[in-house]
Amino acid sequence: MVLRLAGVAGYITDPPVINSAALSTATPRQRRKDARPQELLAAALDLFVEKGFAATRSEEVAARAGVAKGTLYRYYPSKEELFKAVVRENLGVHIAESAALAAQYEGSIAELLAQMMQAWWGKVGEGNAGGINKIMLVEARNFPELAQFYVDEVIAPSKALLGGLVERGIRAGEFRDVAVEATVHMLIAPMLHLMLHEHSFGDYDACAPSMGAAEMLDAQMSLLLHGLLARPG
Repeated sequence: MVLRLAGVAGYITDPPVINSAALSTATPRQRRKDARPQELLAAALDLFVEKGFAATRSEEVAARAGVAKGTLYRYYPSKEELFKAVVRENLGVHIAESAALAAQYEGSIAELLAQMMQAWWGKVGEGNAGGINKIMLVEARNFPELAQFYVDEVIAPSKALLGGLVERGIRAGEFRDVAVEATVHMLIAPMLHLMLHEHSFGDYDACAPSMGAAEMLDAQMSLLLHGLLARPG
């Protein structure tokens, strides 16, 4: 049985609220200026994933976004700050959304975990944002400040969120009394594997799994979560 959770589907699909009045009164130049940080972050993400952090030059990001290099530095004074903004925009936001969802959720923790992982794959894993993990695994030792930033803003809060949910499941009697830290690593590992595979061998048909990535994640999560569930009696 594959675990799903329709009850929090809005977490995945709710559209952003658009202030139509503000849009109608803003000039085209102002709208362009307001959109510029997002355009720079999108260009930076594409280039970082294509070339890696070290090989990407700031002027390439500016050119891809269609602005002068000076405009890039007006928003992001260094390549390191630009990368941090990319991480916050593409990973940090989703961690915060997941934490907010978990804080108000009442129901099966197993189903919440299954849904959360599918949401992460849809929002992060199957797109360019999934390549950020590969960048850090390859280049972290060469950029210790960025590595520490990534630990503080991505790895630590992700582990805290998942660990808290596992502990909730244990306290509620839904999960067996398992080793929480080890379980968190096992929850994260399938997602990491799929993202690394996609951004390393995804273009090679011979390496493609026979099922889609979302279906494989479903199967992995179902297997793991059924191992967590407490047995009656």
